[in-house]
Amino acid sequence: MYKERVTEMFGLTGVALNGSSPYDLQVNDERFYKRLLRDGSLGAGESYMDGWWDVERLDELVEMITHADLTRKLSHNWRFAATALLARITNLQSRARASNAVKNHYDIGNDLYQNMLGEQMIYTCGYWKNADTLEQAQIAKMDLICKKLNLQAGQKILDIGCGWGSFAKFAAKKYSVEVTGITISEEQKRFAEESCSGLPVTVKLQDYRDLSGQFDHVVSIGMFEAVGHKDFRTFMKAVSNVLKDDGLFLLHTIGSNKSVTTTDPWIRKYIFQSGMLPSISQIGKSIENLFIMEDWHNFGADYDKTLMAWHRNFNDHWAELQKKYGDRFRRMWNFYLLSCAGTFRARGMQLWQIVLSKKGLQGGYNSLK
Repeated sequence: MYKERVTEMFGLTGVALNGSSPYDLQVNDERFYKRLLRDGSLGAGESYMDGWWDVERLDELVEMITHADLTRKLSHNWRFAATALLARITNLQSRARASNAVKNHYDIGNDLYQNMLGEQMIYTCGYWKNADTLEQAQIAKMDLICKKLNLQAGQKILDIGCGWGSFAKFAAKKYSVEVTGITISEEQKRFAEESCSGLPVTVKLQDYRDLSGQFDHVVSIGMFEAVGHKDFRTFMKAVSNVLKDDGLFLLHTIGSNKSVTTTDPWIRKYIFQSGMLPSISQIGKSIENLFIMEDWHNFGADYDKTLMAWHRNFNDHWAELQKKYGDRFRRMWNFYLLSCAGTFRARGMQLWQIVLSKKGLQGGYNSLK
């Protein structure tokens, strides 16, 4: 019964079980069928980690499933409903939860990220419009942000969720600005301070809710996804309080096509424990009477290229990582990178750069995309 139902479901997507196409799922353990039907996407990911199934091109499989909206069909079970209810009645992005989530993802080892992310050490989508390599795409993305903010020498810039300090380093060196970066990751803070040594860059171990001071411009690159719907407004108020009246705020975030209050169960358990993608309407509501939207740029298709580049780097350097992380981690990480790549390719997720002002720019905003 279980096998027949799963076969029928995948058939709706054009995927065959044990077929010959690179996107066809190969079942190694008959227990897979019941586990998938019982646990949905969580069961799919965990059974892959356990080696119960394989596929030559996981990214293509997920692309086809996303186009067919199969994840919605698999998610109608009590486990997902309980997670959604929990998200509504508790704050999954509280200070304590946020700190634990960071330690479980960003602090697992700088060696992993150095091998995967490449020389620029940037864990967000690159801008591939005129780029041929990951490094070029990441440099182009940072330069695009600086130009959208119209950075001028001597200005003070706040980088919320500064990661390993790559943007702070780039902006300080190329545009001669002073950058204050905040992070709640101790590993990132140490790395960023070393990387930005000798530059007008200050890195603080600080939660965005504790911000103070005044800045000419504010940027947040790939951090808003961890804020959570209950604190979107709190985040925007914190930014407004420290941004000068004539300054700009650039928000770089993954976006959801619909409003949700939780995230995929597998992603939440194994990758981003406090993650939740914002929708257009949720962002719009959070900025009412605080900001004017000057520009909204979507280059979500570029995240597919970025994730596939990270996947190549990760596997090319696996020999250096294997002893520390183990083969089950490799399957987990490949599932994460490739499933996300397939989802972006199918346009199931977006990547937005949003430029906001407090009072509106006289004469309007000159888009650079």
